[in-house]
Amino acid sequence: MKDYAFVSLRERPELLDRAADWFHDKWGVPQEAYLSCMTAYLTGETENGWYLCLDGERIIGGLGVIDNDFHDRKDLTPNVCAVYTEEAYRGRGIAGRLLRLVVEDMRSKGVSPLYLVTDHIGFYERYGWQFLCMAQGDGEPELTRVYIHR
Repeated sequence: MKDYAFVSLRERPELLDRAADWFHDKWGVPQEAYLSCMTAYLTGETENGWYLCLDGERIIGGLGVIDNDFHDRKDLTPNVCAVYTEEAYRGRGIAGRLLRLVVEDMRSKGVSPLYLVTDHIGFYERYGWQFLCMAQGDGEPELTRVYIHR
């Protein structure tokens, strides 16, 4: 694998605005929502972190941790969210490395298990995630899959 940098936002706080823009561009969630969560992480208000993969100074992958990723199972917390790798960089193990990084970092802070909602089948299982149950996404007509990493 090329020498990509895998960092938490706390390691590179100067990326705050760029990271919020990047995630907003990928998921359409308001930039202000990302800035709020990321600022809470940077100021130590929460340990729910944000993690990036960089190719030089370009953000090419990332994910975050929030209390609830827009579903009705509020008891399943915290949630890994916004998992994304730029299309041109897919198939290089970037998402897997980010997933391992978030699990290890959160576990080092005493936070385990983690949850994740997705429509993907087969991808997250490769990285130790297990299907747990179905949940109702906010404003979604169909149920979505919830995974757990213990």
